[in-house]
Amino acid sequence: MTTKRPPAQELRRRFLRRTLTHLGIALGIIVFSLGIGIWGYEHFEHLAWRDAFVNSAMILGGMGPVKTDLSDPGKVFAGLYALYAGLVVIALAGILLGPGCIT
Repeated sequence: MTTKRPPAQELRRRFLRRTLTHLGIALGIIVFSLGIGIWGYEHFEHLAWRDAFVNSAMILGGMGPVKTDLSDPGKVFAGLYALYAGLVVIALAGILLGPGCIT
């Protein structure tokens, strides 16, 4: 007994919907993660939001912080945020590659 497969056009539509859903989830995680980083740098290092954004984006992107002369609480935050950012990168890779793995 065989099951009938949906037409190719339907499969492409489902794949596109899954891809866009996963992209939206990934963007939400990125925005949330940037928000955590901006808050932390504003709170612990008293940086302006633009400088906090640059530091957060650089760490999240894997480039490393721009401001390196940090206070002790800022160093702890930057270290924890860097570890978190590494896990986010791994999770986002899985989320973005996931739609192609579903048959």
